[in-house]
Amino acid sequence: MKVQLIAICHGRSGDKGDTANVGLIARKQEYYAIIEKYVTPEKVKKHFEGIVLGTVERFELPNLWALNFLLHNALGGGGTKSLKNDAQGKTLAAALLKMEIEIEETITV
Repeated sequence: MKVQLIAICHGRSGDKGDTANVGLIARKQEYYAIIEKYVTPEKVKKHFEGIVLGTVERFELPNLWALNFLLHNALGGGGTKSLKNDAQGKTLAAALLKMEIEIEETITV
């Protein structure tokens, strides 16, 4: 089954220099296991191909039903240096929520 992340998650994003910080928060506790299993750093990097030029790190926060991603070298130098429209990464959570994942589980959203 294919599911778009926005159906099972909320998202927040921001920046620290040239690194974007994107959080995914599961809408239900049972969705956390799904995002933990399927939303990998490799898939996030591929989703942001051409935007994220560095590595993607993932941190699990199971007590919050959340994943946090650091997207390195993604903001053209950061808010004070970049000429990008979104130099602080505020729209990157919305962009990640558009990602579709293929899951084995059957869920009701």
